[in-house]
Amino acid sequence: AISGPRAVRGVEQESLTVRCRYDPGYESYVKWWCQGADWNSCRIVVKTTGSEKEVKKDRVSIKDNWKDRSFTVTMEKLRLNDSDTYWCGIERVGADLGYRIEVTIDPGPALSRGPAGPQN
Repeated sequence: AISGPRAVRGVEQESLTVRCRYDPGYESYVKWWCQGADWNSCRIVVKTTGSEKEVKKDRVSIKDNWKDRSFTVTMEKLRLNDSDTYWCGIERVGADLGYRIEVTIDPGPALSRGPAGPQN
């Protein structure tokens, strides 16, 4: 009922967009993005209001597109410790639907690491 990429990679300080698709009938349901390997204890980072309005929280935003039957999650100003297991989910009575996605953040170019040391 819900699917997405199995794994995505991003680069430190940049942004990353993940797109999850869902079956017809779930358009007006609340969608969410959850962090943590364990489905039962993952931390919901951001969720929709059950509309197509974009919701932004800290460095993460989520936007649903009913015509497309997909929602996109954008993570900005990525940090190395954003690397984790995440879940795309749909809130529903009974059990939520979820899809597991591995997110890996690679270090950015060295020059963003502040002033260089002395040049010999």
